[in-house]
Amino acid sequence: MTNLEDTIAAPATPAGVSALAVVRVSGKDAIAIANQCFDKDISQADGYTIHYGHIVDGDVRVDEVLLSIFKNPHSYTGEDSVEISGHGSPYITKRIIETLLKNGARMADPGEFTMRAFLNQKMDLAQAEAVADMISSNSEASLQMALNQMRGGFSKDIAVLRQELIDFAALIELENDFGEEDVEFADRPKLKALIHKLLTQIEKLRTSFAAGNVLKNGINTVIAGKPNAGKSTLLNAILNEDRAIVSEIAGTTRDTIEEVFTLNGIQFRLIDTAGLRESTDTIEQIGVGKAKESMQKAELLVYLFDIRSTSPSDLASELQSLPQIDQTILVANKADETNYNAKDWPDNTVFISAKNKDISPLISELERIASHYEFGNETVVNNARHADALAKSSEALQKVLEGLDTGLTSDMVALDIRNSLYQLGLITGEVTNDEVLDSIFTRFCIGK
Repeated sequence: MTNLEDTIAAPATPAGVSALAVVRVSGKDAIAIANQCFDKDISQADGYTIHYGHIVDGDVRVDEVLLSIFKNPHSYTGEDSVEISGHGSPYITKRIIETLLKNGARMADPGEFTMRAFLNQKMDLAQAEAVADMISSNSEASLQMALNQMRGGFSKDIAVLRQELIDFAALIELENDFGEEDVEFADRPKLKALIHKLLTQIEKLRTSFAAGNVLKNGINTVIAGKPNAGKSTLLNAILNEDRAIVSEIAGTTRDTIEEVFTLNGIQFRLIDTAGLRESTDTIEQIGVGKAKESMQKAELLVYLFDIRSTSPSDLASELQSLPQIDQTILVANKADETNYNAKDWPDNTVFISAKNKDISPLISELERIASHYEFGNETVVNNARHADALAKSSEALQKVLEGLDTGLTSDMVALDIRNSLYQLGLITGEVTNDEVLDSIFTRFCIGK
């Protein structure tokens, strides 16, 4: 971890030309350093005030700015902070930063502002991670999930779990203090009932991770099928743009093409793949290999086939060679060019014409799938670190149950309870270490 006694500075807006750019300063000397770089005295200014003036480097005016002051503990970081809003020239931003560094600040590390907010107890670790999720959110669902976690919804659930366990752990620890007197302060049947209750709650949170991951990252959707089934045409129709090359020549698509399609607030990460067939062409073989690899990782398979040249038995044979994916939509393309009986095909078959952009049956199916992930007020886990900690906490509680059933001594039961508490504490940051913090916050952008 870096020196938290330093005063740090960094641009808080992305690089590039814009109307405005913001530079953040935080630390015990933030106001004093900003005062040295400003052409007005703000040393005694109140918090939550904005001051108009110029950033100056000696006798040189760098920029005309608005300077906002926040005093500890009433700031994002919990420290004295200053935000400088200037013109959005990359050169001007660079000069403002240089002037601040010259007067005693140092460049912030990635995520250091939010790390200081965590260390100053302005938020817990789960809430801090939600800040990064909110910044990277790219759909309504992912934004609302991040906002819920930032407000402390998930943290409150974990706090309740920990407190109930702490109360019983205290009684178990008390028994250890009177080990020679063979007394029991903790009611074993009540402890077992509590462990079962906690395991149920933890399992509910754990199983929400699959949905949370979809809300955060989208549904990994692979469009697959034989050459010339119309996969690229379908991709273009869904996106309503010419994203993929369409040709009558079989094997045109050699590599995967990835695009994002948002429907009802849920992202579908569409992957158009090479046509599935045996080929002597080395490049095409690589493309087919990538297609199969993509299908192995898919959460949703859109399998496209040309209904004019495919029989129900042909389709069944093709599907046998594909990996088993929980969610599969069979898409009969070019349905406008032939007579067909829907009853002859599997129930999960939709009939479209990609060339004519008549794909509403497929869109309806995607909407149905998206509806399964609608975000409500319930807590949803969307962080792999949290899911892992919950799994380890659950394992420790299972050992507590085993210990109670086999008459394990109080000190050994207490050890497993402490391990479960430790894992839950890792989620919100009641217990942590520098390695965990560095791993989390180095993934943030530098101004956050």
